[in-house]
Amino acid sequence: MRYLDRLQPLALLVLRLVLGVIMVAHSYWKVFGGEHKVVEMVTSHGLPAWSAYLSMAAEFLGGLMVILGALTRCAALAILIDMAVAIWKVHWKNGLTGNGAVEFPLALAAISFALIFFGAGPISLDSVRRGGGGGGSKSK
Repeated sequence: MRYLDRLQPLALLVLRLVLGVIMVAHSYWKVFGGEHKVVEMVTSHGLPAWSAYLSMAAEFLGGLMVILGALTRCAALAILIDMAVAIWKVHWKNGLTGNGAVEFPLALAAISFALIFFGAGPISLDSVRRGGGGGGSKSK
């Protein structure tokens, strides 16, 4: 099974690309022309209007950063918090499966959680910035 261990960098890249592309695609309309709708939705759930802008930044900029593998752990934390609030305020009441249910944001939160702990991997800007460390922990 050592062969599979050598593919871990590819697995982290796939996790990053899937999470990042979904977040950017999901938030594109919000950032480019739909922010007033997002503010209305967020305030209707009892949250302050400014939190809508934090959510859009976490989703769009966080998604771009995760794709590139740049400050991945910070971006993944922002996405995790965003998904936790979405689950709590919007999806929880709809159950685990079905329309508007918790399953999809929960899966995105789980990917974010994993990236916080594993880092971006060696195929990332984080790795280049650290001289090949991959964003994971290094023994010194």
